[in-house]
Amino acid sequence: MNPTPCVRVFADTDHIRQCQERLAQASPALSSLASVLALAGNEVRLQMLFLLADEQLCVCDLADVLQMTISAVSQHLRKLKDGGVVNARKVGQTVFYTLNAEHLPVLQPLLARLTATEPA
Repeated sequence: MNPTPCVRVFADTDHIRQCQERLAQASPALSSLASVLALAGNEVRLQMLFLLADEQLCVCDLADVLQMTISAVSQHLRKLKDGGVVNARKVGQTVFYTLNAEHLPVLQPLLARLTATEPA
């Protein structure tokens, strides 16, 4: 099936310019969101973000919950931390991770929908 080509007599150059300006203004936020979503695009990291949206957990807790090695969990957490998606807080010898509050407005509604819908 071939897509229907776009057919127009005249381009609305004002509308196109307005869209380009909106895109330019939103560019930094879009770039930041794309980075967060790229990190969340991995199923394991998405599971971590789901858990960290509601509570703080240490590497050992995450490893037990996800049934993964501490090393594997640490690698995912490093990527999330380097991307600014999670924060780390050291208490004694233990490091606790939480979702970065800056990303809560975007991620929390998405993650909350996971528990609001019934499984397929």
